[in-house]
Amino acid sequence: MLLAEPRGFCAGVEMAIKALTWLVRAFDEPVYCYHEIVHNKLVVERFEDLGVVFVEDIDEVPPGAPVMLSAHGSAPEVVRRAHDVGGYTVDAVCPLVTKVHHEVKTRARKGYQVVYVGHEGHEEAVGTIAVAPEAMHRVEHPDEVRNLPDLGDDVALLAQTTLSHRDWSDVLDAAGDRWPDLWSPGRSDLCFATTNRQGALLSLVDRCDAVVVIGSTNSSNTRALVKLAEEAGCPRVVWINRAEELPGDLSGTVGVTAGASAPEQVVDAVLAALDPTGGVEVVRHTEEDEYFPPPRNLRDLLGAVRGFAGLGFGAPPPARHFDDRSVGASDALAALDRI
Repeated sequence: MLLAEPRGFCAGVEMAIKALTWLVRAFDEPVYCYHEIVHNKLVVERFEDLGVVFVEDIDEVPPGAPVMLSAHGSAPEVVRRAHDVGGYTVDAVCPLVTKVHHEVKTRARKGYQVVYVGHEGHEEAVGTIAVAPEAMHRVEHPDEVRNLPDLGDDVALLAQTTLSHRDWSDVLDAAGDRWPDLWSPGRSDLCFATTNRQGALLSLVDRCDAVVVIGSTNSSNTRALVKLAEEAGCPRVVWINRAEELPGDLSGTVGVTAGASAPEQVVDAVLAALDPTGGVEVVRHTEEDEYFPPPRNLRDLLGAVRGFAGLGFGAPPPARHFDDRSVGASDALAALDRI
């Protein structure tokens, strides 16, 4: 068996899961979350078991309830509404998505029309387009670039962070052909973790008779891994959310990887279920040490709660280990069983 490295939780997912975990610990009342905190059914189900209520509309949040906004980024109006309605609001948007929102805002302010490469209906794309809807033109394929109306000379190209490099580069080439003076960011919008997981997959796929990709079906970066394995010519690609979904007839050399919102516990369960006779070889593509701290207002809240608890006001302790960087998201979530 060949095990891709890196795989699984990225820094943005780690931050978002831990942020929601800390918020659950800080409040006795139910916490509401706008959209799934990350695109993984097992993670969402775990939080639902703990009383978190996921909503698709901020108007579903009772006035004064604590609210968290998902890692995918939210429309500016949603953020404003959450702060108006919620008793305490934390925005767990991934900093890489925030970067794209800032680029959209800046380019639109300068009079650019923005061609945005993103999947229709995906939460990240919806939130990004809402930053400057009058200037945005969403595409997914090169043909759609060629079919866009005349946008003038000032055109920018931005992207959903979880796209595959192939999807991005094909559209980039088409846009560059149409607009020779096209502006695009000096540093790619594509998430480093998405890129790294795709690179790790390509490092092992040519040696595999089958590849198992772990992650939920609504995860864009997981879908990109599946597509990449298929395009690389892998004889068999199996997409699962949990170990129980593994087919019973896998044989030969099997590669295993996981999307950026898939828990490592599922990877461990898959390895145990497959029980490879030849052992497991880790195929390391690169090292990842990126860390995103919790949103500042959440850190301030937890510091205040810790102070009040120490003074005997009876507030719940924030987390026994609030050295955030040293605690993994899976461990933080599991620790909720012990409070």
